[in-house]
Amino acid sequence: MENNFFNYITKQLNKEEVDIWFRTNNIIPEKMELYYDFCNSLYLKIIETYLGDSDNGETKITMSEEDKENHFNWCWKKVLEDFQKEEIIFDKDGDHYTYFKVFFDEIFYKQEDKKIRHSIDVFFRDMFDFEKTFTRSDLDMILEIYKNLDNNLNL
Repeated sequence: MENNFFNYITKQLNKEEVDIWFRTNNIIPEKMELYYDFCNSLYLKIIETYLGDSDNGETKITMSEEDKENHFNWCWKKVLEDFQKEEIIFDKDGDHYTYFKVFFDEIFYKQEDKKIRHSIDVFFRDMFDFEKTFTRSDLDMILEIYKNLDNNLNL
């Protein structure tokens, strides 16, 4: 059992296996590009507008959980509006909202290591890179994000 999990997260699949997996799951390359753009746009909006927590040695000012939630919701709304200007309409609420809210709450807002906060863009770029080698774990993450966004895209 332990060996299966290790293989799941480390064993790189060959190109043919990955191609079959993409076709089996109806993954469309153009939509992958769109969904990467969405993820990256949301990350950039969050990182560029986040006022952050301040620790100048004498006083420590932190944003409340409500402030962080309001910031995420504002960024979410702005990204949806930006895509809508391009006639790409995502639902405001749904599984995609919940996924990204939890993701950014854990990996950005609650993350104390600034290196991790600022590596989210690399995570998304690597995840959506067709040229890299994938593990089954990578493909499952891609599928989760893809399906969450795809189910809430209004064409």
